[in-house]
Amino acid sequence: MNIYVIGAVLIGIVLLVVAAVIFSLIGAWVKALFNGAAVPMSKLVALKLASIPYGLIVDARITAVRAGIDVSADQIASHFQAGGNVVPTVQALIAAQKAGINLPWDRACAIDLATKGSGKSVVEAVRTSVDPKVIDCPNPESGRTTIDGVAKDGIQVKVKARVTVRTHLDRFVGGAKEETIIARVGEGIVTTIGSAETYKVVLESPDSISKTVLKRGLDVGSAFEILSIDIADVDVGENVGAKLQEAQAQANKSIAQAQAEIRRAAAVALEQEMKARVQEMQAKVVEAQAQVPLAMAEAFRSGRLGVMDYYKMENIQSDTSMRSSIANPEGKK
Repeated sequence: MNIYVIGAVLIGIVLLVVAAVIFSLIGAWVKALFNGAAVPMSKLVALKLASIPYGLIVDARITAVRAGIDVSADQIASHFQAGGNVVPTVQALIAAQKAGINLPWDRACAIDLATKGSGKSVVEAVRTSVDPKVIDCPNPESGRTTIDGVAKDGIQVKVKARVTVRTHLDRFVGGAKEETIIARVGEGIVTTIGSAETYKVVLESPDSISKTVLKRGLDVGSAFEILSIDIADVDVGENVGAKLQEAQAQANKSIAQAQAEIRRAAAVALEQEMKARVQEMQAKVVEAQAQVPLAMAEAFRSGRLGVMDYYKMENIQSDTSMRSSIANPEGKK
């Protein structure tokens, strides 16, 4: 008897729990039913057991259905479990439908997940597809205010551009974003300025920059379609060519000075070498002169030189010295 009582109590508890769960879901079920977006009670129970906010799912489905978009509760719940933002995704679908843009639910979910954590949203992507946005080039947040290029005459030209883009929803997932567009436009501007013969050509026809850049197809593989590139400001910068020539001339001067110093050092070394050789020759002369008295002494001893011969030689030397003094009385050489 006790077993039956316990079993009845357990069954009663289970029924009470089920009744409480169903009672808590009745409001959402009725709300969905009367708004033409009915959700089976079994589905609501499954959502509650899975700890999914069924109220959010129901509200999102009602919003979509009332806008004429048939999205099931399973699809919305799956996107929520994947970490997506349910309400903005539904709003993006509605905005795309109003603008006549074909945006399937799966693609909207993919765009929403792709923009997560980037500060963007799927609603903004759809809005930009309808209402194009303007991107400053360069980006002011990068710390630069202009894109600088140098024409063939060496004059620097500073350009500020504004790029009008429209989101390409089919390429948004996996496509290059704004940073890539800014980089490509900047590269195109620098290339166009660099190919100009003089800076005056750029100043006279700034629209030639935008036309040339647009022809490059910079939006290929990106999430945007470039509608126009407008040159907002053009300024003349420094004479980079003159500075480079000045730097080159200074470098050439330093090289020439270094080479001259090498030649001077070589000349000084050669001069010192010649002086050393002169001293060496003079030493040899002195050495040879020192041998003369010794040779004369040996000649006296051997009898090959007499006293009269010696006197005659002395007289000849004296006569030569006298003639030299008469020829050069002031001792000039």
